[in-house]
Amino acid sequence: MSDIREGHSLVYGDNINTDIISPPQYMELSVEEAAPYAMSGVDPEFSQKVKPGDILVGGKNFGSGSSRELAPLSLRYLGIGAIVAEFFARIFYRNAINLGLPVVECREIGRVNDGDLLSINFVEGTIQNKTRNETYECSKLPSHILALIREGGLIAHLKKQMEKAHLTT
Repeated sequence: MSDIREGHSLVYGDNINTDIISPPQYMELSVEEAAPYAMSGVDPEFSQKVKPGDILVGGKNFGSGSSRELAPLSLRYLGIGAIVAEFFARIFYRNAINLGLPVVECREIGRVNDGDLLSINFVEGTIQNKTRNETYECSKLPSHILALIREGGLIAHLKKQMEKAHLTT
């Protein structure tokens, strides 16, 4: 993973909770089977719209609700490259990072329109809106979080650490 992600925005509003992201009636399905229903409560065509690398843009309180990992996992499975919101529910935020899906907070994200081309620099904490020729400040991702994301999430990171430890013993 690069420290910069670029993609077109898919814009949704405030209070997008985990029941909207991953409807509960599909919880018993595999990720592959459940992902097509992601965001269907607010946008039945969401899974058909997503292109690899697209950036999901939310408002306030993105990801509130349950702690189930299926919500960020479904988004990652569909190809979402990053999520930006004004602020996240903490458990969703951490689940996304643990799954290797970068998430950043930005107070100015309401300026973004659906379809804008965005470039997020996770180290500098900036979002460049190439469509509107604007730059917004966002949260920076610390080096240890970027390492998790680069390696594909917490499980992949731990496996790599265990392999290194095994090789040195």
